[in-house]
Amino acid sequence: MSERVVHIDIHGQRYSLKSDLDPQYVSELAAMVDEKMRAVAIELASADPLKLAIVAALNLADDLARSREQGAGAEGRLITRTAEIERIIDAVLDEAQVRVVNE
Repeated sequence: MSERVVHIDIHGQRYSLKSDLDPQYVSELAAMVDEKMRAVAIELASADPLKLAIVAALNLADDLARSREQGAGAEGRLITRTAEIERIIDAVLDEAQVRVVNE
């Protein structure tokens, strides 16, 4: 895919980004960042854009870390459940083999 310029708005500022990502996806990411910055601006008395951006970035990093932790936990549960199902199937197949041999 070729690199193109995507225009986005974050916290009242317009930016032009060169990206080979889907422009709609880049716009969605920008909307997420804008939302975080606006939420931080409501909570902080300071209107310093750099400070808002840093706190918003920390909030997004926290969201990402928590999401990864939840994903890892879900993956672990899935692996455990898959192993349990495999043991059940093996037991059923072993029992079926015993019946076939005995019949």
